[in-house]
Amino acid sequence: MCGIAGFLTRRSGSADELRAIVEQMSATLRHRGPDDAGCWVDDTAGVAFGHRRLAVVDLSEHGHQPMLSASGRYVLNYNGEIYNFTDVRRDLEATGVRFRGSGDSEVLVAAFDQWGLRETLDRCNGMFALALWDRRERTLSLARDRMGEKPLYYGWAGHSLVFGSELKALRAHPSFDAAVDRDALTLYLRHNCVPAPYSIFEGIRKLPPGMTLTVGPAAAPGALPEPQPFWSLADVVAGSSAHRLTDSVDAAMDELDAVLRDAVGIRMYADVPLGAFLSGGIDSSLIAALMQAQATTKVKTFTVAFDDRSYDEAADAQRVAAHLGTEHTELLVTHDDALETVPRLADLYDEPFSDSSQLPTLLLSRLTREHVTVAMSGDGGDELFGGYNRYLWASGTWERLRHVPRPLRAGLGAALGSVPPRWWDAAYGRAEPLIPARRRVRMPGIKVQKLAGVLGSADIADLHVRLASHFQHPERLVVGGSEPPSLFTHGPRPLLDDPVEQMMYMDSVTYLPDDILVKVDRASMGVSLEARVPYLDHRVVELAWRLPAAMKIHAGTGKWLLRRLLHRYVPPSLVERPKMGFGAPIGSWLRGPLRPWAEDLLSVARLRREGFFEPVPVRQLWSDHLAGRHERQYELWDILMFQTWLESQGGAPSVVAP
Repeated sequence: MCGIAGFLTRRSGSADELRAIVEQMSATLRHRGPDDAGCWVDDTAGVAFGHRRLAVVDLSEHGHQPMLSASGRYVLNYNGEIYNFTDVRRDLEATGVRFRGSGDSEVLVAAFDQWGLRETLDRCNGMFALALWDRRERTLSLARDRMGEKPLYYGWAGHSLVFGSELKALRAHPSFDAAVDRDALTLYLRHNCVPAPYSIFEGIRKLPPGMTLTVGPAAAPGALPEPQPFWSLADVVAGSSAHRLTDSVDAAMDELDAVLRDAVGIRMYADVPLGAFLSGGIDSSLIAALMQAQATTKVKTFTVAFDDRSYDEAADAQRVAAHLGTEHTELLVTHDDALETVPRLADLYDEPFSDSSQLPTLLLSRLTREHVTVAMSGDGGDELFGGYNRYLWASGTWERLRHVPRPLRAGLGAALGSVPPRWWDAAYGRAEPLIPARRRVRMPGIKVQKLAGVLGSADIADLHVRLASHFQHPERLVVGGSEPPSLFTHGPRPLLDDPVEQMMYMDSVTYLPDDILVKVDRASMGVSLEARVPYLDHRVVELAWRLPAAMKIHAGTGKWLLRRLLHRYVPPSLVERPKMGFGAPIGSWLRGPLRPWAEDLLSVARLRREGFFEPVPVRQLWSDHLAGRHERQYELWDILMFQTWLESQGGAPSVVAP
């Protein structure tokens, strides 16, 4: 796991000049790779690659990058892990290829030598973002893994095409001079992240998952070819929906068990200590169980605990860990931890990002890195197997309400939304002892507020957009901004019989790579920890889409088949409880210890001086939240994280108002 940076320039320069620039770029990524640094330049072609290495597999010098292929044709600059590299290595050895080391980088560059870019990527099972220079054809190719686990930014900086694992590497190029993209800022307010292919800077893009981009020697500054897919979830969904599994539930569960067990098993290969995040929920518990079932020693597991009961899963995680027999470590997160960590978030996430679970994810990663170098994560289970509450709402509540005339639904929503969330919390608290344990919910006031906002939806697609949006009309807050088309709001949706599966697909190509995986990548790599995600093994993804919808959501229960599989390893009593997202009590912190910090960032004078947000609606959100009329913690966190990021940019051109 590493950080990569580089450029292809149309301006002449000496090798020393190119090396100095690329070393400056890659130095910003030291946290992603503290173990080694390397660079490669070709001044005749105007190419420079920089690399920072976190040594995980083959700790010797044989894993040093950038790496030349044996033929001398290709130069590889690579971030990630190829989990099936031993299989690929055997195939290459059968053709006569010989290796010096035991790592995946050497195998990958040899595969490019043997099969070229597209066939090699087809053969690889892993997470990666890479740059490949073809010295014969004089072309630069960029590629990103199937589901988007590893990041890759690119764009023009003057006469140089720059790329890197994070924006800070691109900003370190002397010709970088991009302004804030105000249209991308509106997308950020809707999604709490900037979705691909956009970035917060004008002219800088993210390479979408499963894509490659190749730039030839004739590429003109400012012009870029369209990325091309080497793998497409849309194609997987289209093919799988026509060939659903017709096996019994037990047979389907056996197949899922085998595929997921192998996905976990191949991710346990490392030459450094390895562990797992454990929340005690369905997804992380199953990953920990499959790890422990294949390990010869106790698996190390980690969780964070909060004082606020609504956000605390530590006791659940402890019970699961005790049953599995893992070596478990827990961290109690306090207000002081939050105050100490918040100022780091802007630099760590590198681009405006406001998923409130970013904070506990960082603290969990920091704790985990004190003990291991690699950690398994349970992300992806919700999108693939139907775990989010919005899927249950769509299949249950919406199906009952959609026949009610829309004006009546909208009126009911307005009435519900006028009641302060704390009133609902108090009322629910009195009634909770009478509610069966499986039907109980956490943070009822916030959930009623969400329900109130979607009752006026036109259809299930509109319902999904509303549920997944922080601001319904973000352009009203951004000075000079308008919302551009995005994959989420304007992208094609697969032709699926089940509209809930359409929601799952859209979340898998938007929310998962743009939010969840960004959060995990930046938090883990920010402390030099490698996170591996078994659910995103493409074999697991493809199997999940072959499962009938009824095996995902059944009788009002999400992740039904995944739960049944987990029950083979963990008793239902330890894991069956209301779903709770991995968040932090941001709302109460903003009214308490974080209030002075927020007040400064949201002051009218500051908002007017910076010129990005309309002060009046922002101050109304702040006033409503402080008074408890509405829970505006998520919308406010969006604005605060942008403000913090903006402050971290200093006096760069990005802060100039139009």
